[in-house]
Amino acid sequence: MYKIRVILDTQEDVIRTVLVDRSINLETLHYIIARSFGFDAQEMASFYRTDHEWNQGEEIPLFNMSEAGEGISMQNSFLRKSLPNVNDKLIYVYDFFNMWTFYVEVIEISEKTDQNLPQTILAVGEIPEEAPEKEFLAEDFGNEPDDEFKDEFESLDDFDFDNY
Repeated sequence: MYKIRVILDTQEDVIRTVLVDRSINLETLHYIIARSFGFDAQEMASFYRTDHEWNQGEEIPLFNMSEAGEGISMQNSFLRKSLPNVNDKLIYVYDFFNMWTFYVEVIEISEKTDQNLPQTILAVGEIPEEAPEKEFLAEDFGNEPDDEFKDEFESLDDFDFDNY
């Protein structure tokens, strides 16, 4: 059994702690989290691997997006493999139009089993009516585009491509 804390990224504290079976996949965890926050779980969502400082990494989408059909998805990613240890973390984004963002962290793992899973054992705060606005900032490296690079392609402006 896993005890997982899920925190909504908002100014007010909105937290859910859920108990889930250790054998579930991330698709099932997606439904559990969405419903514990009052969503109907009908929107697209993704988990993102993260380090202990919450730096976003590889995406685990709800559906397999690869052309070959063998890519990573929530359905083929299992909890015990994705979050094998206490303090392991994922970022969960629900509804890409509104970008509800959650921090998911394993706070306890036990061998216990319970027939009444999943369970929400702690609910703190009310979810806002609208998702908090996200501000995406790129790092400013202080570099303008390289003038040398621009000069190489300026001569193409005069080139007549109709002849080819």
